[in-house]
Amino acid sequence: MISIILYEPEIPPNTGNIIRLCANMGGQLHLIEPLGFEIDDKKLRRAGLDYAEFAKMKVWKSLDECLLENNFKRVYACSTKGSQNYSEARFESGDAFVFGPETRGLPESYLNGLPTEQVIRIPMLPESRSMNLSNSVAVIVFEAWRQQGFDGAV
Repeated sequence: MISIILYEPEIPPNTGNIIRLCANMGGQLHLIEPLGFEIDDKKLRRAGLDYAEFAKMKVWKSLDECLLENNFKRVYACSTKGSQNYSEARFESGDAFVFGPETRGLPESYLNGLPTEQVIRIPMLPESRSMNLSNSVAVIVFEAWRQQGFDGAV
């Protein structure tokens, strides 16, 4: 199973889209507080439609708590500051992908604590700042799922 960790997400429709993604590909979603919205936010529900009931989702007080309580095989930080292209990594079942908040990304202290090969990025044109969070999650997670032969899909 692929796990998606959203560190302090801020924009409800992005998280709603990711809930829907998880429901459709069997991923587990971990939300790290503080959230920039309430879980019952109308915009979150609208973007996630009625998929929330099909998604495996848990809210955590901290990233440390989430990482300690779960037995992730490896944890990849997804950041514009990464040096490895996401498509060059070899993902496995049990891997987790951490994405930062929309306005500031993951903290430098967290990125610096990981091996460089576990800080991955999506290539972009030089003048680009970043992609939309839910699009970034979809790009990376679908590559990981593809590498696993779309396990469980019809």
